[in-house]
Amino acid sequence: MRAFDIIAASIRSGHAHPTTVLNTLIEAENEGGLGAIRQIERHLSVGLRALQDRQHPQSPLARAWLNATRAYLVTQAERRHAV
Repeated sequence: MRAFDIIAASIRSGHAHPTTVLNTLIEAENEGGLGAIRQIERHLSVGLRALQDRQHPQSPLARAWLNATRAYLVTQAERRHAV
């Protein structure tokens, strides 16, 4: 999935623009539905734990990606529930 490449490059570089984050999640949903977003969330959760265990300096950025992914899932769930 292309989203994983974008997320990994972002974490390696140490920055992520909010538009890039949102567009990445939208593209992932368009490709694979909310299941793809849940898969991203699982990978970020596991990856964040590994980064935190190693006290990696990019842990906060990985946490930001994870939080954004979770917020996206909540927003989409609320949107579907409202319809």
